[in-house]
Amino acid sequence: MILVVDAGNTNITLGVFEGKDLLGTYRMTTKVSRTSDEYGIFITDLLEKNGLNPKKVDDVIISSVVPNIMHSFTSGIKKYFGLTPIIVGAGIKTGINIAIANPKSMGADRIVDAVAAYELYGGPVIVIDFGTATTHDVVTADGALIAGVTSPGIRISANALWKDTAMLPEIEIKKPDSILAKNTVNSMQAGLFYGYVGQTEYIIKKLKEELKDDSYKVVATGGLGKIISDATTYIDVYDSDLTLKGLRIIYDYNKK
Repeated sequence: MILVVDAGNTNITLGVFEGKDLLGTYRMTTKVSRTSDEYGIFITDLLEKNGLNPKKVDDVIISSVVPNIMHSFTSGIKKYFGLTPIIVGAGIKTGINIAIANPKSMGADRIVDAVAAYELYGGPVIVIDFGTATTHDVVTADGALIAGVTSPGIRISANALWKDTAMLPEIEIKKPDSILAKNTVNSMQAGLFYGYVGQTEYIIKKLKEELKDDSYKVVATGGLGKIISDATTYIDVYDSDLTLKGLRIIYDYNKK
């Protein structure tokens, strides 16, 4: 079995693969104060409680955008699994060309998403990850990641709305029954939801316009991506496990 780990700003998402089969996915909050023992015990217990034997994990691959947790996290993997994890970063084989001005500045999660979208759905492709930040990355037909757009995630926008305005409440982020809102909660939901759908559609439209190519497929993943994807025809595929699948693909490239 292969343990794949996507360490994001909000959550750490783990997946276990047997070959190409994803046996399960699990999440834990991202906290910089955990020790290596806390990470190791949490992950081994998590696997055991879901019927998976930690001793059958043959390798681990990690993508992280949170440098501050990596020492404790990797130490926990080494101590409790007896394995040195592969870290997605400079020098690792990905199967795509990072053709931007400073490839080292590209977040590991974005590279992993781009690899998965290109390998699984083909190019040219625009891959959108609705995470803490929302990213839109462009991969050409021949597998070159050439450009990207970053915007605040929908939760960041929501948090700013209720934290910076004294009279507005914290709300559930969801599609309201109508954009013709009759109360404060629904009006906030309408603004967040439809505003984000509009932003998504405009960025996709603008990317295709400047690329001068309307054939780009659009693949989305991440947290609230499903509700946005369901509300627009601009997104062709929503894959909740895209990042985990990308980690498995990169693992295969580096073990050939």
